[in-house]
Amino acid sequence: MTAVNRSSLSGLDALLQRPSCDGLSDTLRQALLQAWQQPDTDTRPRLPWPALADTLDSLALLSADEAVTAAALLFDLPGLRARLADLPLDGAAAAVQGLLDGQDAADQVWALHAGREAGRNSEGLRRLLLAIVHDLRVVPVLLARQLACMRAADRLAEDERRALAQLTRDIHAPLANRLGIWQLKWELEDLAFRFLDPQTYRHIAREVDETRLARERYVEAVKHTLSAALAEHGIGGEVSGRPKHIYSIWRKMQKKQLAFDQLYDLRAVRVMVDDVAACYATLGVVHALWTPVPSEFDDYIARPKANDYRSLHTAVIGPEGRTVEVQIRTHEMHAQAELGVAAHWKYKEGGKGAEKAFDRKITWMRQLLEQSQDAAHPEDLAGALDAELIEDRVYALSPKGEVMDLPAGATPLDFAYHVHTMVGHRCRGAKVNGRIVPLTYRLRSGDRVEIMTARDADPRRDWLLPAHGFLASNRSREKVRSWFHKLDRARNVQAGRELLERELKRLGLQQADLMVAAKRFHADSVDDLYIQVALGDTGPSQVSRTLLEAEKEKAAPAPATPPLPRPTARRERTGRSDFTVQGVGNLLVQLARCCQPVAGEPIAGYLTRTRGVTVHRADCPALARLAAAHTERVLPVEWGRTGSGYEVDVMVRAMDRRWLLKDITNLIAQEDAYVLDINSDPLRDSGRMQLRLRLRVNDYGQLSTLLGKLDALPGVDEARRMG
Repeated sequence: MTAVNRSSLSGLDALLQRPSCDGLSDTLRQALLQAWQQPDTDTRPRLPWPALADTLDSLALLSADEAVTAAALLFDLPGLRARLADLPLDGAAAAVQGLLDGQDAADQVWALHAGREAGRNSEGLRRLLLAIVHDLRVVPVLLARQLACMRAADRLAEDERRALAQLTRDIHAPLANRLGIWQLKWELEDLAFRFLDPQTYRHIAREVDETRLARERYVEAVKHTLSAALAEHGIGGEVSGRPKHIYSIWRKMQKKQLAFDQLYDLRAVRVMVDDVAACYATLGVVHALWTPVPSEFDDYIARPKANDYRSLHTAVIGPEGRTVEVQIRTHEMHAQAELGVAAHWKYKEGGKGAEKAFDRKITWMRQLLEQSQDAAHPEDLAGALDAELIEDRVYALSPKGEVMDLPAGATPLDFAYHVHTMVGHRCRGAKVNGRIVPLTYRLRSGDRVEIMTARDADPRRDWLLPAHGFLASNRSREKVRSWFHKLDRARNVQAGRELLERELKRLGLQQADLMVAAKRFHADSVDDLYIQVALGDTGPSQVSRTLLEAEKEKAAPAPATPPLPRPTARRERTGRSDFTVQGVGNLLVQLARCCQPVAGEPIAGYLTRTRGVTVHRADCPALARLAAAHTERVLPVEWGRTGSGYEVDVMVRAMDRRWLLKDITNLIAQEDAYVLDINSDPLRDSGRMQLRLRLRVNDYGQLSTLLGKLDALPGVDEARRMG
């Protein structure tokens, strides 16, 4: 073994002997040492040994379990990480791998922060971090490692030190604050302040040092007087001085525009007692000893803060006429405040709070910190996290690394409209992570999106149709709708007519009375209905469904022949569905091949001479001819319960391109329909082809949606139902 390896082995051995590694089993520690001695092991830690030891010490302070400690160790020792599969982790290997992946994902956020433009959007980067880190136990690891790096930053070059401090101020310190991890939060803030504004830091530090001795003597006198008074009243309380940190002092000076000597809470004590009754008894003792400042009293026990922070805060005129701040709380309240269950972030940072999903992640993170010591099965808690934290936001990146906060299901077109309305209007395509994708692509957190635009704004009306999947954001859809609102009436009427006629042609409803639908959607005329369709206020599928319902009502008159005694309804399974034939029993029932009705459409039956009852669509031309000759043979029929589907013929006319057939069949499979037969015919000298497909669908609604999506495929000119 080389000298370097011996030194590395000695460093790892010393590290594993520290109390912070007591949570690792003896078997695991021995395996780590053995793996470290392998000749092909990379024995160069990412952090210096002292910084790595510092990281593990901070995690021990937060009661990290074996999986978290092991993941922190393996991440900074690549040679051991490569041997993860061989380590005796007792079933925790998957959890450790997830924690390692989370740290890798965090490295992407640090790289984005290093970009020149990204620093302006620190809140977005914090949210991106929590979105892409699936196991939130990664966050304390990141905070502990950053604190270790900040403590050793004096050895770095000036530009590296400032970059590290800026990252700490923008990302790590606010996260520690939001999680209420006081032990790490205050030091991260102070160190970042020291490196980013050294002159102000030194000035406040001198002020603190110059008054420290007198202030400490004064606080000791207050503590002695208060402790004696509590003992006299039989209250068992622990009185301590409450430290005020340099960054916190500077923040208060800036916020309240005060000079250093005007800060009353530099002299502060905290009293911890056993129960709530003792809190109020202590408050009475304090106010009996010294005169209270009326405007400086807050009862957060009777009225806890929204994040469940509880304590009594008061300020009094103490000995020598100096103001003293006193906080009174139980030991349980203090543990909650210090360990992160009752963090102060919502009022400390001055914001109104984040979205519910973000708050929910923070809340669960607090619970994780609170339960890490007591949980009998940490894997159960991790499973609960996965089940509970359903992300309803997507954090995508611009080419310059700026984070865009979008709703779940957002598309590149939503991204374009989020950047700027005109970028959305001019959008013609998109690249995600360097690859061209359709505008209906569903973005994921961490995707880097590049929008390709045309010179002129020309949004498409199809973008407004939810079934086509172009837009998930109502805000984006409203921007498109606003664009078309500004067009003249004639153009909107024409566009709406084309959209609606295309839908009605697909479904064989060209002869339907559109005034029925106009009244249903409160339009004064058919033209007004066209405008509603053009602007996306009413969808073509809504209109077609209304027309089908109207046709169904018209096609249900009483039978022409006198009613016979009511027999048992005949339900004949044909392999397609079940029907109920009213007025006639024990007859064979079959679907007409001429019009192929689908469940949900208005239908009528025709009593044939030899083949029983044939079921037609109510508007079938063949049925109209038969009814004209033999009105008495037309019977009312109803759809019965759903069977195994309905066969329907569909025609698709499209440009003859590569992968056309694959795209069509994939789409049909995604919509849970089935291809029973397919034929294709090239259209001579046109570069186009016509496909005839026999499909099995569940009902009319599925057919309508499928036709709409087929029509939206690239290169498809027309997709409609045949017959």
